[in-house]
Amino acid sequence: MKIGALEAGGTKMVCAIGDENGVIFEKMTIPTETPEITMPQILEYFKKHKIEALGIGCFGPINLNSKSLTFGTITTTPKIAWQNYNILNFFKENLGIPVGIDTDVNGSVLGEVTYGCAQGLENVLYITIGTGIGMGVWMNGQLHHGMQHPEAGHMILKKHIKDTYEGKCPYHKDCLEGLAAGPAIEARWGKKAVELASNEEVWDMEAYYIAQAVVNCIYTYSPEKIILGGGVMHQEQLFPAIRNYVKEINQNYVVTEELNDLDNYIARASLQDEQGILGALKLGLIASSN
Repeated sequence: MKIGALEAGGTKMVCAIGDENGVIFEKMTIPTETPEITMPQILEYFKKHKIEALGIGCFGPINLNSKSLTFGTITTTPKIAWQNYNILNFFKENLGIPVGIDTDVNGSVLGEVTYGCAQGLENVLYITIGTGIGMGVWMNGQLHHGMQHPEAGHMILKKHIKDTYEGKCPYHKDCLEGLAAGPAIEARWGKKAVELASNEEVWDMEAYYIAQAVVNCIYTYSPEKIILGGGVMHQEQLFPAIRNYVKEINQNYVVTEELNDLDNYIARASLQDEQGILGALKLGLIASSN
């Protein structure tokens, strides 16, 4: 079966062709501009390959209530041109095939539980830390939505004692994304994260914020594994620092076998940055069988 996969991000759109076994045959990437510029290019690509189903992992927030008249619509994104744009309907109307959609981070957690380091687990979180911060939730063996979908990237944190930066988020200032996403790092320190690799103070503060988020998630979702991905997490020195802060913050309040092995519990994304596109592929396969 030929399945299309779209990882729709705020800066780029990754399009791929694969099959029901998770094999990706080819990919292409185009910049995320306006819908009028970007969407016809994606449509042409999928039409050319005569796909039988399509899966979309999309930046958000996005309406995922299948009973809603605006199901599949991007809502309050800071990318103004994409606000109130129904990406799901665009493909359904123009391709006439089954289309599955979820958030990009739910796509990533789906990729990891299907093909990656979380196979066989029923409760997993995937947190991506890059240009923005988002969380995908696999709960009781299925993707979690609720009234919309989790927006844990905007949880409110306690500020680091040395942090004088007000925060980057236009909605909350000092939420997790406002304090720890790539643009916040650059705004606070005056350089991009990749240029700050040797600055221990930068990564100690970053680890402190991420660890707070991890502990909050342990207490609220009780996952069997937490996977950290995204561009910021390419700074490998973050992982041991995050694990140390998690121990310090938790203070042995929650004691489980999983938390006794933080090296495996707080895990790196395992699919060479392909978890999102593989999750989108799986969303297309699921759509084709419904």
